[in-house]
Amino acid sequence: MTGPATPGRGNHRRPPVPLRAPLTVPLRAPLPKLLVVLLLCLLPALLLLGSTGARADGRPAVTLSKQEAGKGGEITVKGSGWRADALLMLLICGQSTPDKGVIGGTNSCANAEGRAVTTDRSGAFSKKMPVAEPPKPCPCVVHVVTVTGEQAVSDAVFTVAGHPTAPLPRPTGGKLAVLATTRLEGDSSLLTWFGAPASRRLVVTVGNLGSAPVTDPVFEVGTAHGVYAPQWEEHQWRGTVAPGRKAQIKLPVELTAGAHGDYQVSLRYGTKVLAEQPWGVGRPWGVTLFWILLCVVVPAAVFRIGMAIVDKVRPRPDRAGARSGRHRPPRPPEATAKPPRPRRRGGTAPQAPPAEGPATTTTAALPWFTPDSAPSENRPTTKGHS
Repeated sequence: MTGPATPGRGNHRRPPVPLRAPLTVPLRAPLPKLLVVLLLCLLPALLLLGSTGARADGRPAVTLSKQEAGKGGEITVKGSGWRADALLMLLICGQSTPDKGVIGGTNSCANAEGRAVTTDRSGAFSKKMPVAEPPKPCPCVVHVVTVTGEQAVSDAVFTVAGHPTAPLPRPTGGKLAVLATTRLEGDSSLLTWFGAPASRRLVVTVGNLGSAPVTDPVFEVGTAHGVYAPQWEEHQWRGTVAPGRKAQIKLPVELTAGAHGDYQVSLRYGTKVLAEQPWGVGRPWGVTLFWILLCVVVPAAVFRIGMAIVDKVRPRPDRAGARSGRHRPPRPPEATAKPPRPRRRGGTAPQAPPAEGPATTTTAALPWFTPDSAPSENRPTTKGHS
């Protein structure tokens, strides 16, 4: 064994290697483990940022399981960043791109094969839908739009295999804008008071601020009630608005039967809402009055019919009982027959018969009086004649 250094030896001797190892090894060994721990801690945050990347700009996102499929196939549509518990409509539309939207409105979409879905609490959804050919040629998109609440739209590029393709229609260059206050013309009729659909005409004055004329523009009129999204209906106005000119447009607006309350009428051209007009619809009190009268008249009619049936079925008393107010039993023939009036001899007038007694008593005949001894008109009595 080597003993400790003595003062006699030189001080330039290098320290032993074992004394340096405990100072360097503990500092370098935990570094890889520390990096692994930091990566594991940051991984959930990175995944969260990746999942909310679509919602960073405040717009919902849509992804497709397939970018191309033929008619009769099936695709899965997934979305994120939507409003919680929102009702959405999924459509395959032609003549559309995500940047320019659906040109031509819902007339360019396969509406019969559309699907509806409701988002979960986090604003996500997943729905399978069949592949159908839209009425317009491609380029096509999967169009997702909200049905209730605040409107939100998102499109995803999709190709329908075997469907014709055509370039998008050129923009007309015209730009319409509302120049005056909108109003609703018309009045309710008597039938509306009894639940008929209320109808008006939306009058709008628009001007062409573009450099090209606008010919036969297609407007969309929407009616919204409460928190529900507008129900859009397309109307084409026949005419041309030259650049720098204005025109007055009248479009029909009609509600469903029995509708009442506060409504909001909106006018949209393309993807821009040009005007909004409130509309207060009165309650159809005629329907309420009809039900009240029905509840009063029907029971009264049933009561009258029942009383007539009872009066027809019950037995009727005889006339004598009906006149006197009581029913008498019929008399026996012996009680109804009157006895003959006896004549007194001597030519005196016969006395008045005694008053009739009760109907049940009869007068007994005298024993010395028989019908053969009764006097006759042709044989006068001999008593008193000499």
